Amino acid sequence: MASVPTATATATAATTTATAPRDEDDNASRTAASTTGSAVSDSRTHTSSSNRSRTARSQKIAESDSSLRDEASDRALPLRSHTPGHLASRGHSQSSSQSHSHGHSQSQSQASGSRPPSSRRKASESSIRQRSQSVTSKSAYAPSPPQPVPTPVPGFASRRNTDAQSDAQPGSSDGHDAGSRRPLAMRSTSAIAPKASSVAAPSVAASSLAAPGSSVSGSSASRKAAPRRPPAVHTPFPPLQDPSTAADVPAAPSSGMYWSRAPVSGHPQKPVRAHTTTLVGSNVYVFGGCDSRTCFNDLYVLDADAFHWSAPRVTGDAPIPLRAMTCTAVGRKLVIFGGGDGPAYYNDVYVLDTTNFRWSKPTIYGDQAPSARRAHTACLYKGGIYIFGGGDGVRALNDIWRLDVTDTNKMSWRLISMSNKSVPSTAHSNSNGSDLSASTNTNSTSGATKPRARGYHTANMVGSKLIVYGGSDGGECFNDVWVYDVETQLWKAVQVPVPFPRLSHTSTLVGSYLFIVGGHDGDAYADDVLLLNLVTMCWDKRRVYGLPPAGRGYHGAVLHDSRLLVIGGFDGTEVFGDVWVLELAVHAYYSQISHFTIEV
Repeated sequence: MASVPTATATATAATTTATAPRDEDDNASRTAASTTGSAVSDSRTHTSSSNRSRTARSQKIAESDSSLRDEASDRALPLRSHTPGHLASRGHSQSSSQSHSHGHSQSQSQASGSRPPSSRRKASESSIRQRSQSVTSKSAYAPSPPQPVPTPVPGFASRRNTDAQSDAQPGSSDGHDAGSRRPLAMRSTSAIAPKASSVAAPSVAASSLAAPGSSVSGSSASRKAAPRRPPAVHTPFPPLQDPSTAADVPAAPSSGMYWSRAPVSGHPQKPVRAHTTTLVGSNVYVFGGCDSRTCFNDLYVLDADAFHWSAPRVTGDAPIPLRAMTCTAVGRKLVIFGGGDGPAYYNDVYVLDTTNFRWSKPTIYGDQAPSARRAHTACLYKGGIYIFGGGDGVRALNDIWRLDVTDTNKMSWRLISMSNKSVPSTAHSNSNGSDLSASTNTNSTSGATKPRARGYHTANMVGSKLIVYGGSDGGECFNDVWVYDVETQLWKAVQVPVPFPRLSHTSTLVGSYLFIVGGHDGDAYADDVLLLNLVTMCWDKRRVYGLPPAGRGYHGAVLHDSRLLVIGGFDGTEVFGDVWVLELAVHAYYSQISHFTIEV
């Protein structure tokens, strides 16, 4: 009797060994169920065995169950994708529950000594059905290993990697199986994907449906196909000057003003004269102007803090090349009016939005409009731009027009003061290219109720007072100062003790002073700085330290951060493209800077 159990145990081991190749194709999650199935088939082969052989089989089943479970825990990630272990989490849980219920019923039947063949038959059929489902699931969901993964869109690459890492957590094998077999279209369920742009969304779909072997996504192909702008020419920051070769300039006291040339960099800027220079925030917008040969309609932007030039790309309805026009800042927009080129004069209005660099031509309502002109002035006051003077090619003008800019898309003109019926001037262009002839340097305010017609003068709005200084009518260089009250619409002449004639100069309001830089005095281009005290209405000429720029006119000047920036200009021979900085000492203009009124 002792030999019977030994033979039975040997037969059981042989049967288990014979079924080992079939068990090696199963996953760790199906190992217990397959082992149970092998034991059932083994029990069908040996139907004549006794209860002792069944005892040996049950011991063998218990031993193989525990050992194969330990082996399955060591192989958490199967190497073969065609086994039942790669089913979805639902099929895996169902197979596990069936294997546990089958093993429990078999142990009960063995304990009772009965072997129901029908239950064993059904368990074998369910195992075969689960295997067939695994093959179907694998072919439907699992991507083929040799196919390369298409290059994802950079915006979604980090998201997919994050999803894959979150799916592959050590404690969730079901989530890992489901995530690894899900196609790209099913895994792209992030909240970022539906909110992508209309261009990015098709590129993701195209990358997920790319043919095997293709590694370029739709978005990258479209980016490569888009034309690229050629890199702009960049001027590097100039090197510091060698002290041994620098000019010998005396040191300036703390209360003195100081000239220096700005170390500009960035996009090269053309030499220009009769252009516009307008400050918006910390940016200086330079538009139009001309050199010794032609006029421009280019736009340049100078960063007043870093002295860096740029040439933004503009769109829209841009003006034609112009010179001697005006540019007024209205919020973040620039309003261009008038100007000309050679014998042509214009009265068009253009608007540039500095936020998107788009030009537009607004609608002008009403039947009134000023005549075409250039060399005029424009100042903003309470939603209106006040235009004074200029020339129309036949005569000089001294009328005042108001352009309503409350809505920069819908504007209207209104005549404030008519021009005098003056005879045409005898202006002619001299050899220097400026529109002036021999000047007489006489004061023209005696007995007049309004200033004489003029151009190339300056105008500054101080409160409700418009301060007009200098200019020329083509035959005379003026030295007078006039004040126009916008509220009362009255002109008043200012009797200045010592006159200084100027035209094509700049006038910048700094506290209670007007800083007059450069210009033509009737004989030559000046390089000095004049200060007009608006309280006493007297000239104040102070010493300026440093190396001053060459005398010039038709330049531009703006005030930013206690600095006066001078850009471009013309000295009768050369057109400049440089930038000069006048450092303003606090003592040079501090008196009466806070509160003052103009009494004339």
